[in-house]
Amino acid sequence: MTGKGEKRGQAHLQPYISKQYYHRYTPIDHAVWRFVMKQNHYFLKEIAHPAYVNGLRDSGIKTESIPKVDDMNKSLAKIGWGAVTIDGLIPGSVFYGFLANGILPIATEIRNIQNIAYTPAPDMIHEAAGHAPILLDKSYREFVRKIGEMGAKALSSKEKLEVFMAVRHLTIVAEDPKSTPEQVKDAENLVAEARKKVKGLSEADMVSRLFWWTVEYGLVGDLNHPKIYGAGLLSSVGESQSCLADDVKKIPFSVEACIQTPYDVTKPQPQLFVCKDFDELASAINQFASTMAFMKGGTESLEKALQSDNLATFVFSSGLQVTGTLATIVKDENGEAIYIRTKGPTALSFLQKQLVGHGRDTHHKGFGTPIGSLEGKIVLENCSPVQLKDLGMIEGSEAILKFESGVNVTGVVKTILLSAGKPILISFQDCQVTYKNQVLFEPSWGTYDMAVGAGITSVFAGAADPDAYFEWPTIETDSIEDSGDGQLNELESLYAEIRSLREDSVWNEQSWSRMDRVIATLDNNYPNEWLLRLEILELYQLKNNSHTNVKSITEKLGNKNWGKSVNQVIQRGFTLLKNS
Repeated sequence: MTGKGEKRGQAHLQPYISKQYYHRYTPIDHAVWRFVMKQNHYFLKEIAHPAYVNGLRDSGIKTESIPKVDDMNKSLAKIGWGAVTIDGLIPGSVFYGFLANGILPIATEIRNIQNIAYTPAPDMIHEAAGHAPILLDKSYREFVRKIGEMGAKALSSKEKLEVFMAVRHLTIVAEDPKSTPEQVKDAENLVAEARKKVKGLSEADMVSRLFWWTVEYGLVGDLNHPKIYGAGLLSSVGESQSCLADDVKKIPFSVEACIQTPYDVTKPQPQLFVCKDFDELASAINQFASTMAFMKGGTESLEKALQSDNLATFVFSSGLQVTGTLATIVKDENGEAIYIRTKGPTALSFLQKQLVGHGRDTHHKGFGTPIGSLEGKIVLENCSPVQLKDLGMIEGSEAILKFESGVNVTGVVKTILLSAGKPILISFQDCQVTYKNQVLFEPSWGTYDMAVGAGITSVFAGAADPDAYFEWPTIETDSIEDSGDGQLNELESLYAEIRSLREDSVWNEQSWSRMDRVIATLDNNYPNEWLLRLEILELYQLKNNSHTNVKSITEKLGNKNWGKSVNQVIQRGFTLLKNS
Protein backbone atom coordinates (compact mmCIF):
# COMPACT_ATOMS: atom_id res chain seq x y z
CA MET A 1 0.00 0.00 0.00
CA THR A 2 2.23 2.73 -1.27
CA GLY A 3 -0.51 4.89 -2.76
CA LYS A 4 -0.07 3.31 -6.20
CA GLY A 5 -2.53 0.68 -7.30
CA GLU A 6 -3.63 -0.61 -3.91
CA LYS A 7 -6.27 -3.33 -4.00
CA ARG A 8 -9.89 -2.35 -4.14
CA GLY A 9 -11.29 -2.08 -0.62
CA GLN A 10 -7.99 -0.88 0.84
CA ALA A 11 -7.96 2.83 -0.04
CA HIS A 12 -9.91 3.65 3.14
CA LEU A 13 -6.97 2.24 5.14
CA GLN A 14 -4.52 4.59 3.45
CA PRO A 15 -4.99 7.58 5.81
CA TYR A 16 -3.77 5.48 8.73
CA ILE A 17 -0.45 4.67 7.06
CA SER A 18 2.51 6.74 8.17
CA LYS A 19 6.16 6.80 7.15
CA GLN A 20 9.05 5.15 8.93
CA TYR A 21 11.52 7.95 9.52
CA TYR A 22 14.38 5.53 9.88
CA HIS A 23 17.11 8.09 10.53
CA ARG A 24 15.25 9.32 13.59
CA TYR A 25 16.07 6.12 15.44
CA THR A 26 18.88 6.87 17.89
CA PRO A 27 21.79 4.58 18.80
CA ILE A 28 19.89 3.91 22.05
CA ASP A 29 16.82 2.79 20.07
CA HIS A 30 18.97 0.34 18.10
CA ALA A 31 20.55 -0.89 21.33
CA VAL A 32 17.12 -1.58 22.84
CA TRP A 33 16.11 -3.49 19.71
CA ARG A 34 19.38 -5.44 19.70
CA PHE A 35 19.09 -6.39 23.36
CA VAL A 36 15.52 -7.70 23.00
CA MET A 37 16.31 -9.60 19.81
CA LYS A 38 19.37 -11.27 21.31
CA GLN A 39 17.22 -12.22 24.29
CA ASN A 40 14.54 -13.63 22.00
CA HIS A 41 16.97 -15.70 19.94
CA TYR A 42 18.50 -17.19 23.05
CA PHE A 43 15.68 -17.57 25.57
CA LEU A 44 12.71 -18.29 23.29
CA LYS A 45 14.23 -21.15 21.33
CA GLU A 46 13.03 -23.64 23.95
CA ILE A 47 9.80 -22.03 25.13
CA ALA A 48 8.27 -20.54 21.95
CA HIS A 49 6.27 -22.48 19.36
CA PRO A 50 8.58 -23.86 16.64
CA ALA A 51 6.71 -21.74 14.08
CA TYR A 52 8.02 -18.62 15.82
CA VAL A 53 11.55 -19.94 16.27
CA ASN A 54 11.72 -20.93 12.59
CA GLY A 55 10.13 -17.65 11.53
CA LEU A 56 12.60 -15.64 13.57
CA ARG A 57 15.38 -17.41 11.71
CA ASP A 58 13.82 -17.24 8.22
CA SER A 59 12.07 -13.86 8.26
CA GLY A 60 15.21 -11.88 7.50
CA ILE A 61 14.71 -9.68 10.57
CA LYS A 62 18.18 -8.70 11.74
CA THR A 63 19.37 -8.56 15.33
CA GLU A 64 21.84 -5.68 15.13
CA SER A 65 19.50 -2.90 14.02
CA ILE A 66 15.83 -2.00 13.80
CA PRO A 67 14.33 -3.41 10.59
CA LYS A 68 13.06 -1.27 7.76
CA VAL A 69 9.37 -1.87 7.17
CA ASP A 70 9.93 -1.78 3.40
CA ASP A 71 12.28 -4.76 3.80
CA MET A 72 9.72 -6.56 5.95
CA ASN A 73 7.07 -5.88 3.32
CA LYS A 74 9.25 -7.55 0.68
CA SER A 75 9.91 -10.51 2.98
CA LEU A 76 6.22 -11.00 3.79
CA ALA A 77 5.34 -10.71 0.09
CA LYS A 78 6.81 -14.19 -0.36
CA ILE A 79 3.88 -15.58 1.64
CA GLY A 80 1.25 -13.30 0.12
CA TRP A 81 1.28 -10.78 2.96
CA GLY A 82 2.62 -7.27 3.34
CA ALA A 83 3.58 -4.72 5.97
CA VAL A 84 2.80 -1.02 6.40
CA THR A 85 3.79 1.56 8.96
CA ILE A 86 1.16 3.12 11.22
CA ASP A 87 1.26 5.83 13.85
CA GLY A 88 0.65 4.15 17.21
CA LEU A 89 -2.82 2.93 18.17
CA ILE A 90 -5.42 2.99 15.39
CA PRO A 91 -9.16 2.18 15.58
CA GLY A 92 -9.79 -1.52 16.05
CA SER A 93 -11.80 -1.86 12.84
CA VAL A 94 -8.90 -0.36 10.87
CA PHE A 95 -6.33 -2.61 12.55
CA TYR A 96 -8.42 -5.67 11.78
CA GLY A 97 -9.04 -4.37 8.27
CA PHE A 98 -5.31 -4.48 7.60
CA LEU A 99 -5.08 -8.07 8.88
CA ALA A 100 -8.13 -9.14 6.86
CA ASN A 101 -6.30 -7.91 3.76
CA GLY A 102 -3.12 -9.79 4.69
CA ILE A 103 -1.27 -6.68 5.82
CA LEU A 104 0.66 -6.42 9.09
CA PRO A 105 0.34 -2.89 10.53
CA ILE A 106 3.56 -1.88 12.26
CA ALA A 107 3.94 0.94 14.75
CA THR A 108 7.31 2.52 13.99
CA GLU A 109 8.01 3.84 17.49
CA ILE A 110 10.24 1.81 19.78
CA ARG A 111 9.97 1.52 23.55
CA ASN A 112 12.37 3.40 25.77
CA ILE A 113 14.83 1.68 28.08
CA GLN A 114 12.59 2.21 31.12
CA ASN A 115 9.92 0.05 29.42
CA ILE A 116 12.27 -2.42 27.78
CA ALA A 117 10.64 -5.42 29.47
CA TYR A 118 7.12 -4.43 28.39
CA THR A 119 5.13 -1.46 27.12
CA PRO A 120 1.38 -1.20 26.52
CA ALA A 121 2.06 1.01 23.51
CA PRO A 122 2.42 -0.66 20.09
CA ASP A 123 6.03 -0.52 18.91
CA MET A 124 8.52 -2.06 16.51
CA ILE A 125 9.55 -4.75 18.95
CA HIS A 126 5.98 -5.90 19.46
CA GLU A 127 5.01 -5.81 15.79
CA ALA A 128 8.23 -6.84 14.05
CA ALA A 129 9.75 -9.18 16.65
CA GLY A 130 6.42 -10.42 18.03
CA HIS A 131 3.91 -10.70 15.19
CA ALA A 132 5.92 -11.00 11.98
CA PRO A 133 8.06 -14.16 12.42
CA ILE A 134 5.21 -16.54 13.25
CA LEU A 135 3.20 -15.35 10.23
CA LEU A 136 5.48 -17.53 8.12
CA ASP A 137 3.42 -20.48 9.41
CA LYS A 138 0.56 -20.98 6.92
CA SER A 139 -2.10 -22.28 9.33
CA TYR A 140 -1.37 -19.52 11.82
CA ARG A 141 -1.49 -16.63 9.33
CA GLU A 142 -4.80 -17.92 7.93
CA PHE A 143 -6.14 -17.86 11.47
CA VAL A 144 -4.93 -14.27 11.87
CA ARG A 145 -6.50 -13.27 8.55
CA LYS A 146 -9.82 -14.83 9.62
CA ILE A 147 -9.89 -13.09 12.97
CA GLY A 148 -8.98 -9.89 11.12
CA GLU A 149 -12.05 -10.31 8.91
CA MET A 150 -14.20 -10.90 11.99
CA GLY A 151 -12.80 -7.84 13.75
CA ALA A 152 -13.24 -5.60 10.70
CA LYS A 153 -16.93 -6.59 10.43
CA ALA A 154 -17.75 -6.78 14.16
CA LEU A 155 -20.33 -4.32 15.45
CA SER A 156 -19.13 -2.09 18.27
CA SER A 157 -20.70 0.57 20.51
CA LYS A 158 -20.20 4.30 20.98
CA GLU A 159 -19.10 3.67 24.57
CA LYS A 160 -16.29 1.45 23.28
CA LEU A 161 -15.02 4.32 21.14
CA GLU A 162 -14.57 6.33 24.32
CA VAL A 163 -12.63 3.42 25.83
CA PHE A 164 -10.39 3.27 22.76
CA MET A 165 -9.58 6.98 23.01
CA ALA A 166 -8.81 6.63 26.73
CA VAL A 167 -6.55 3.59 26.16
CA ARG A 168 -4.77 5.39 23.34
CA HIS A 169 -4.12 8.32 25.68
CA LEU A 170 -2.83 5.96 28.37
CA THR A 171 -0.34 4.26 26.04
CA ILE A 172 1.02 7.64 24.94
CA VAL A 173 1.39 8.86 28.52
CA ALA A 174 2.90 5.57 29.75
CA GLU A 175 5.57 5.59 27.03
CA ASP A 176 6.44 9.29 27.39
CA PRO A 177 9.58 9.55 29.57
CA LYS A 178 8.44 13.02 30.69
CA SER A 179 5.20 11.69 32.19
CA THR A 180 4.88 11.79 35.97
CA PRO A 181 3.41 8.91 38.01
CA GLU A 182 0.43 11.18 38.69
CA GLN A 183 -0.18 11.68 34.96
CA VAL A 184 -0.01 7.94 34.35
CA LYS A 185 -2.44 7.36 37.21
CA ASP A 186 -4.84 9.98 35.83
CA ALA A 187 -4.71 8.31 32.42
CA GLU A 188 -5.43 4.92 34.01
CA ASN A 189 -8.40 6.44 35.84
CA LEU A 190 -9.78 7.79 32.55
CA VAL A 191 -9.67 4.28 31.11
CA ALA A 192 -11.43 2.90 34.19
CA GLU A 193 -14.15 5.56 33.99
CA ALA A 194 -14.70 4.94 30.28
CA ARG A 195 -15.00 1.21 30.87
CA LYS A 196 -17.66 1.73 33.55
CA LYS A 197 -19.96 3.23 30.91
CA VAL A 198 -19.80 0.12 28.75
CA LYS A 199 -22.83 -2.13 29.21
CA GLY A 200 -22.60 -5.70 28.01
CA LEU A 201 -20.24 -7.06 25.39
CA SER A 202 -20.48 -5.98 21.77
CA GLU A 203 -19.23 -8.17 18.95
CA ALA A 204 -16.15 -5.99 18.75
CA ASP A 205 -15.49 -6.58 22.47
CA MET A 206 -15.75 -10.33 21.97
CA VAL A 207 -13.38 -10.36 19.02
CA SER A 208 -10.99 -8.07 20.90
CA ARG A 209 -10.84 -10.48 23.82
CA LEU A 210 -10.41 -13.44 21.48
CA PHE A 211 -7.58 -11.63 19.72
CA TRP A 212 -5.93 -10.72 23.02
CA TRP A 213 -6.00 -14.22 24.48
CA THR A 214 -4.82 -15.85 21.25
CA VAL A 215 -2.81 -13.67 18.85
CA GLU A 216 -1.41 -11.49 21.65
CA TYR A 217 -1.22 -13.77 24.70
CA GLY A 218 -1.81 -17.32 23.51
CA LEU A 219 -0.10 -20.51 24.59
CA VAL A 220 -0.20 -23.73 22.56
CA GLY A 221 0.42 -27.43 23.14
CA ASP A 222 0.31 -29.44 26.34
CA LEU A 223 -1.52 -27.72 29.21
CA ASN A 224 1.28 -28.51 31.66
CA HIS A 225 4.15 -27.66 29.30
CA PRO A 226 2.83 -25.18 26.75
CA LYS A 227 4.75 -23.14 24.20
CA ILE A 228 4.34 -19.40 23.56
CA TYR A 229 2.86 -18.07 20.32
CA GLY A 230 1.23 -14.78 21.43
CA ALA A 231 3.07 -11.68 20.18
CA GLY A 232 2.55 -9.80 23.45
CA LEU A 233 4.48 -12.52 25.26
CA LEU A 234 7.07 -13.03 22.55
CA SER A 235 7.94 -9.33 22.57
CA SER A 236 8.10 -9.01 26.36
CA VAL A 237 11.55 -9.72 27.79
CA GLY A 238 10.04 -10.17 31.24
CA GLU A 239 6.68 -11.82 30.69
CA SER A 240 7.95 -14.34 28.15
CA GLN A 241 9.66 -16.00 31.13
CA SER A 242 7.24 -15.29 33.96
CA CYS A 243 4.16 -16.39 32.00
CA LEU A 244 5.22 -20.04 32.20
CA ALA A 245 5.56 -19.97 36.00
CA ASP A 246 3.04 -21.87 38.13
CA ASP A 247 1.50 -18.71 39.55
CA VAL A 248 0.09 -17.85 36.09
CA LYS A 249 -2.97 -20.04 35.71
CA LYS A 250 -3.13 -22.11 32.52
CA ILE A 251 -6.69 -22.65 31.22
CA PRO A 252 -7.76 -24.92 28.33
CA PHE A 253 -8.68 -22.71 25.38
CA SER A 254 -12.30 -22.13 24.49
CA VAL A 255 -13.97 -19.21 22.74
CA GLU A 256 -16.45 -18.84 25.59
CA ALA A 257 -13.75 -18.68 28.28
CA CYS A 258 -11.74 -16.09 26.33
CA ILE A 259 -14.79 -13.92 25.73
CA GLN A 260 -15.76 -13.94 29.39
CA THR A 261 -12.27 -12.95 30.55
CA PRO A 262 -11.38 -9.22 30.49
CA TYR A 263 -7.79 -8.06 30.18
CA ASP A 264 -5.63 -5.17 31.30
CA VAL A 265 -3.02 -3.96 28.81
CA THR A 266 -0.93 -2.32 31.54
CA LYS A 267 -0.27 -5.38 33.74
CA PRO A 268 1.09 -8.94 33.40
CA GLN A 269 -1.74 -11.38 32.76
CA PRO A 270 -2.78 -13.56 35.74
CA GLN A 271 -4.09 -16.34 33.49
CA LEU A 272 -3.47 -17.58 29.96
CA PHE A 273 -5.32 -19.91 27.60
CA VAL A 274 -3.71 -22.95 26.04
CA CYS A 275 -4.96 -24.33 22.71
CA LYS A 276 -3.97 -27.78 21.44
CA ASP A 277 -2.81 -26.46 18.05
CA PHE A 278 -3.58 -23.80 15.46
CA ASP A 279 -6.19 -26.02 13.81
CA GLU A 280 -8.22 -25.93 17.03
CA LEU A 281 -8.04 -22.13 16.95
CA ALA A 282 -9.24 -21.96 13.35
CA SER A 283 -12.13 -24.37 13.96
CA ALA A 284 -13.25 -22.53 17.10
CA ILE A 285 -13.29 -19.06 15.59
CA ASN A 286 -15.09 -20.31 12.48
CA GLN A 287 -17.85 -21.57 14.75
CA PHE A 288 -17.91 -18.25 16.60
CA ALA A 289 -18.00 -16.30 13.33
CA SER A 290 -21.22 -18.11 12.40
CA THR A 291 -22.91 -16.42 15.38
CA MET A 292 -21.89 -12.91 14.33
CA ALA A 293 -24.17 -10.46 12.57
CA PHE A 294 -22.17 -10.47 9.34
CA MET A 295 -23.00 -14.17 8.93
CA LYS A 296 -26.39 -14.40 10.67
CA GLY A 297 -28.33 -11.37 9.46
CA GLY A 298 -31.99 -11.03 10.52
CA THR A 299 -33.65 -8.83 13.10
CA GLU A 300 -31.21 -9.73 15.87
CA SER A 301 -28.32 -8.43 13.79
CA LEU A 302 -30.17 -5.24 12.94
CA GLU A 303 -30.74 -4.64 16.65
CA LYS A 304 -26.99 -4.96 17.26
CA ALA A 305 -26.39 -2.31 14.59
CA LEU A 306 -29.00 -0.04 16.16
CA GLN A 307 -27.32 -0.32 19.55
CA SER A 308 -23.90 0.40 18.04
CA ASP A 309 -25.04 3.79 16.69
CA ASN A 310 -22.19 3.50 14.21
CA LEU A 311 -21.81 3.08 10.47
CA ALA A 312 -22.88 -0.38 9.31
CA THR A 313 -23.91 -2.19 6.15
CA PHE A 314 -27.17 -4.12 5.79
CA VAL A 315 -27.24 -6.76 3.06
CA PHE A 316 -30.63 -7.67 1.59
CA SER A 317 -31.42 -11.11 0.21
CA SER A 318 -31.37 -9.58 -3.28
CA GLY A 319 -27.72 -8.66 -2.74
CA LEU A 320 -28.36 -4.93 -2.38
CA GLN A 321 -26.19 -3.36 0.34
CA VAL A 322 -27.25 -0.31 2.34
CA THR A 323 -24.48 1.52 4.21
CA GLY A 324 -25.50 3.97 6.91
CA THR A 325 -26.15 4.47 10.61
CA LEU A 326 -29.35 2.70 11.61
CA ALA A 327 -31.85 5.01 13.31
CA THR A 328 -35.15 3.09 13.37
CA ILE A 329 -36.39 -0.48 13.14
CA VAL A 330 -40.14 -0.94 12.65
CA LYS A 331 -41.25 -4.41 13.80
CA ASP A 332 -44.39 -6.46 13.34
CA GLU A 333 -46.39 -8.07 16.13
CA ASN A 334 -43.95 -10.99 16.13
CA GLY A 335 -40.98 -8.71 16.75
CA GLU A 336 -39.57 -9.12 13.26
CA ALA A 337 -38.09 -6.16 11.39
CA ILE A 338 -40.31 -5.04 8.54
CA TYR A 339 -38.91 -1.58 7.84
CA ILE A 340 -35.60 0.14 8.56
CA ARG A 341 -34.46 3.74 8.35
CA THR A 342 -30.94 5.14 8.53
CA LYS A 343 -29.86 8.60 9.58
CA GLY A 344 -27.27 10.79 7.91
CA PRO A 345 -25.24 9.99 4.80
CA THR A 346 -26.21 6.61 3.34
CA ALA A 347 -25.01 4.79 0.23
CA LEU A 348 -26.34 1.85 -1.79
CA SER A 349 -24.05 -0.79 -3.25
CA PHE A 350 -24.13 -4.14 -4.98
CA LEU A 351 -21.30 -6.68 -4.78
CA GLN A 352 -19.22 -4.18 -2.78
CA LYS A 353 -19.45 -1.54 -5.52
CA GLN A 354 -21.42 1.64 -4.91
CA LEU A 355 -24.33 2.16 -7.32
CA VAL A 356 -24.08 5.16 -9.60
CA GLY A 357 -26.32 7.95 -8.34
CA HIS A 358 -26.80 6.35 -4.94
CA GLY A 359 -23.89 7.68 -2.93
CA ARG A 360 -24.00 9.61 0.33
CA ASP A 361 -24.77 12.89 -1.45
CA THR A 362 -27.99 11.47 -2.87
CA HIS A 363 -29.08 9.94 0.43
CA HIS A 364 -27.48 12.50 2.74
CA LYS A 365 -30.48 12.59 5.09
CA GLY A 366 -30.85 8.83 5.37
CA PHE A 367 -32.65 5.99 3.67
CA GLY A 368 -35.77 3.97 4.50
CA THR A 369 -37.06 0.74 3.01
CA PRO A 370 -39.35 -2.22 3.78
CA ILE A 371 -38.12 -5.76 4.37
CA GLY A 372 -40.17 -8.81 3.48
CA SER A 373 -42.32 -10.60 0.92
CA LEU A 374 -45.39 -9.30 -0.83
CA GLU A 375 -48.84 -10.64 -0.05
CA GLY A 376 -49.20 -14.16 -1.35
CA LYS A 377 -45.61 -14.86 -0.24
CA ILE A 378 -44.26 -13.32 -3.42
CA VAL A 379 -40.51 -12.79 -3.14
CA LEU A 380 -39.90 -9.69 -5.23
CA GLU A 381 -36.19 -10.34 -5.89
CA ASN A 382 -37.10 -13.65 -7.53
CA CYS A 383 -39.45 -12.05 -10.05
CA SER A 384 -38.56 -11.95 -13.74
CA PRO A 385 -39.35 -8.87 -15.88
CA VAL A 386 -42.54 -10.57 -17.04
CA GLN A 387 -43.62 -11.30 -13.48
CA LEU A 388 -42.87 -7.72 -12.53
CA LYS A 389 -45.22 -6.49 -15.27
CA ASP A 390 -47.90 -8.86 -13.98
CA LEU A 391 -47.51 -7.12 -10.61
CA GLY A 392 -48.06 -3.76 -12.32
CA MET A 393 -44.38 -2.84 -12.00
CA ILE A 394 -44.05 -0.92 -15.27
CA GLU A 395 -41.89 2.17 -15.60
CA GLY A 396 -44.09 5.26 -15.88
CA SER A 397 -47.14 3.53 -14.43
CA GLU A 398 -48.61 3.70 -10.94
CA ALA A 399 -48.16 0.60 -8.85
CA ILE A 400 -49.23 -0.64 -5.46
CA LEU A 401 -47.06 -3.04 -3.49
CA LYS A 402 -48.69 -4.66 -0.48
CA PHE A 403 -46.30 -6.48 1.81
CA GLU A 404 -47.33 -9.37 4.05
CA SER A 405 -46.17 -7.25 6.99
CA GLY A 406 -48.82 -4.63 6.29
CA VAL A 407 -46.43 -2.09 4.74
CA ASN A 408 -47.91 -0.54 1.59
CA VAL A 409 -45.98 1.28 -1.12
CA THR A 410 -47.97 3.32 -3.65
CA GLY A 411 -46.38 5.42 -6.38
CA VAL A 412 -45.34 5.82 -9.99
CA VAL A 413 -42.54 3.48 -10.98
CA LYS A 414 -39.58 5.57 -12.10
CA THR A 415 -36.87 2.97 -12.66
CA ILE A 416 -36.27 -0.70 -11.92
CA LEU A 417 -32.62 -1.69 -11.42
CA LEU A 418 -31.97 -5.30 -12.33
CA SER A 419 -29.09 -7.68 -11.71
CA ALA A 420 -29.00 -10.93 -13.66
CA GLY A 421 -32.56 -10.14 -14.76
CA LYS A 422 -33.89 -9.78 -11.20
CA PRO A 423 -34.78 -6.54 -9.37
CA ILE A 424 -32.55 -5.15 -6.62
CA LEU A 425 -33.78 -1.52 -6.40
CA ILE A 426 -37.05 0.14 -7.46
CA SER A 427 -37.43 3.93 -7.53
CA PHE A 428 -40.83 5.68 -7.28
CA GLN A 429 -42.17 9.17 -7.84
CA ASP A 430 -45.21 10.61 -6.03
CA CYS A 431 -44.79 7.80 -3.54
CA GLN A 432 -46.41 7.16 -0.19
CA VAL A 433 -45.33 4.42 2.19
CA THR A 434 -47.52 3.47 5.15
CA TYR A 435 -47.72 0.88 7.88
CA LYS A 436 -51.01 0.76 9.75
CA ASN A 437 -51.48 4.38 10.89
CA GLN A 438 -47.85 5.36 10.36
CA VAL A 439 -46.70 7.35 7.35
CA LEU A 440 -43.19 6.20 6.55
CA PHE A 441 -42.70 8.25 3.38
CA GLU A 442 -44.62 11.10 1.75
CA PRO A 443 -44.69 12.23 -1.92
CA SER A 444 -43.34 15.68 -0.99
CA TRP A 445 -40.10 14.11 0.19
CA GLY A 446 -39.01 13.41 -3.42
CA THR A 447 -37.95 10.18 -5.09
CA TYR A 448 -38.46 7.03 -3.05
CA ASP A 449 -35.75 4.41 -3.60
CA MET A 450 -36.88 1.03 -2.31
CA ALA A 451 -34.44 -1.77 -1.63
CA VAL A 452 -35.66 -5.15 -2.83
CA GLY A 453 -35.26 -8.00 -0.39
CA ALA A 454 -37.36 -10.47 1.55
CA GLY A 455 -34.80 -10.57 4.35
CA ILE A 456 -31.51 -9.30 5.75
CA THR A 457 -28.75 -11.83 5.20
CA SER A 458 -25.83 -9.94 6.76
CA VAL A 459 -25.08 -6.91 8.92
CA PHE A 460 -21.52 -5.72 9.40
CA ALA A 461 -19.61 -2.69 10.62
CA GLY A 462 -18.31 -0.22 8.07
CA ALA A 463 -19.10 0.38 4.44
CA ALA A 464 -19.82 -2.06 1.62
CA ASP A 465 -17.62 0.01 -0.69
CA PRO A 466 -15.40 1.94 1.73
CA ASP A 467 -13.27 3.47 -1.01
CA ALA A 468 -16.33 5.18 -2.53
CA TYR A 469 -18.16 5.91 0.72
CA PHE A 470 -15.35 7.69 2.52
CA GLU A 471 -13.86 9.37 -0.55
CA TRP A 472 -10.44 9.71 1.05
CA PRO A 473 -7.66 10.94 -1.20
CA THR A 474 -4.68 8.77 -2.01
CA ILE A 475 -1.68 9.77 0.06
CA GLU A 476 1.82 9.48 -1.39
CA THR A 477 3.69 8.87 1.85
CA ASP A 478 6.95 8.38 -0.05
CA SER A 479 7.02 12.09 -0.88
CA ILE A 480 7.12 13.19 2.77
CA GLU A 481 10.54 14.42 3.78
CA ASP A 482 12.34 13.22 6.90
CA SER A 483 12.76 16.30 9.07
CA GLY A 484 14.95 14.69 11.72
CA ASP A 485 18.06 16.77 12.53
CA GLY A 486 20.29 13.76 13.21
CA GLN A 487 22.05 15.44 16.17
CA LEU A 488 23.04 13.07 18.98
CA ASN A 489 23.15 14.00 22.65
CA GLU A 490 26.04 12.87 24.84
CA LEU A 491 24.52 9.56 25.95
CA GLU A 492 23.43 8.69 22.41
CA SER A 493 26.97 9.43 21.25
CA LEU A 494 28.32 7.00 23.84
CA TYR A 495 26.04 4.27 22.51
CA ALA A 496 27.15 5.09 18.96
CA GLU A 497 30.80 4.86 20.01
CA ILE A 498 30.36 1.39 21.54
CA ARG A 499 28.47 0.26 18.45
CA SER A 500 31.28 1.54 16.25
CA LEU A 501 33.86 -0.32 18.37
CA ARG A 502 31.84 -3.52 18.19
CA GLU A 503 31.61 -3.31 14.41
CA ASP A 504 35.26 -2.32 13.82
CA SER A 505 37.22 -5.03 12.04
CA VAL A 506 40.47 -3.89 13.66
CA TRP A 507 41.02 -3.65 17.43
CA ASN A 508 44.07 -1.80 18.73
CA GLU A 509 45.33 0.46 21.52
CA GLN A 510 43.27 3.31 20.20
CA SER A 511 40.17 1.10 20.57
CA TRP A 512 40.95 0.53 24.24
CA SER A 513 41.40 4.26 24.75
CA ARG A 514 38.06 4.99 23.15
CA MET A 515 36.36 2.49 25.43
CA ASP A 516 38.05 3.91 28.50
CA ARG A 517 36.71 7.35 27.62
CA VAL A 518 33.16 5.97 27.27
CA ILE A 519 33.41 4.24 30.68
CA ALA A 520 34.75 7.39 32.35
CA THR A 521 31.90 9.50 30.96
CA LEU A 522 29.40 6.86 32.00
CA ASP A 523 30.74 6.77 35.56
CA ASN A 524 30.80 10.56 35.84
CA ASN A 525 27.51 11.45 34.18
CA TYR A 526 25.30 8.35 33.87
CA PRO A 527 25.41 6.15 36.99
CA ASN A 528 21.97 4.68 36.16
CA GLU A 529 22.74 3.61 32.59
CA TRP A 530 22.67 -0.19 32.69
CA LEU A 531 22.16 -1.25 29.07
CA LEU A 532 25.31 0.40 27.73
CA ARG A 533 27.32 -1.19 30.54
CA LEU A 534 26.03 -4.60 29.45
CA GLU A 535 27.17 -3.82 25.91
CA ILE A 536 30.59 -2.85 27.25
CA LEU A 537 30.81 -6.16 29.14
CA GLU A 538 29.99 -7.92 25.89
CA LEU A 539 32.91 -6.17 24.22
CA TYR A 540 35.25 -7.10 27.07
CA GLN A 541 34.11 -10.70 26.74
CA LEU A 542 35.14 -10.63 23.09
CA LYS A 543 38.44 -8.76 23.54
CA ASN A 544 39.70 -9.35 27.10
CA ASN A 545 37.36 -10.93 29.60
CA SER A 546 39.98 -10.78 32.38
CA HIS A 547 40.24 -7.00 32.26
CA THR A 548 39.89 -5.35 35.68
CA ASN A 549 36.93 -3.28 34.45
CA VAL A 550 34.88 -6.45 33.97
CA LYS A 551 34.62 -7.05 37.70
CA SER A 552 33.80 -3.44 38.60
CA ILE A 553 31.12 -3.11 35.90
CA THR A 554 29.63 -6.49 36.83
CA GLU A 555 29.46 -5.50 40.48
CA LYS A 556 27.96 -2.14 39.64
CA LEU A 557 25.21 -3.84 37.62
CA GLY A 558 24.63 -6.72 40.02
CA ASN A 559 24.72 -4.92 43.37
CA LYS A 560 22.57 -1.90 42.58
CA ASN A 561 18.81 -2.08 43.16
CA TRP A 562 17.50 -1.07 39.76
CA GLY A 563 13.93 -2.13 40.49
CA LYS A 564 12.37 -5.58 40.06
CA SER A 565 11.80 -5.37 36.31
CA VAL A 566 15.24 -3.99 35.40
CA ASN A 567 17.00 -6.34 37.85
CA GLN A 568 15.36 -9.27 36.07
CA VAL A 569 16.39 -7.95 32.65
CA ILE A 570 19.99 -7.39 33.78
CA GLN A 571 20.21 -10.94 35.14
CA ARG A 572 19.02 -12.22 31.80
CA GLY A 573 21.69 -10.09 30.19
CA PHE A 574 24.30 -11.75 32.41
CA THR A 575 22.96 -15.18 31.47
CA LEU A 576 23.19 -14.34 27.80
CA LEU A 577 26.78 -13.12 28.17
CA LYS A 578 27.75 -16.26 30.07
CA ASN A 579 26.31 -18.59 27.45
CA SER A 580 27.16 -16.76 24.25
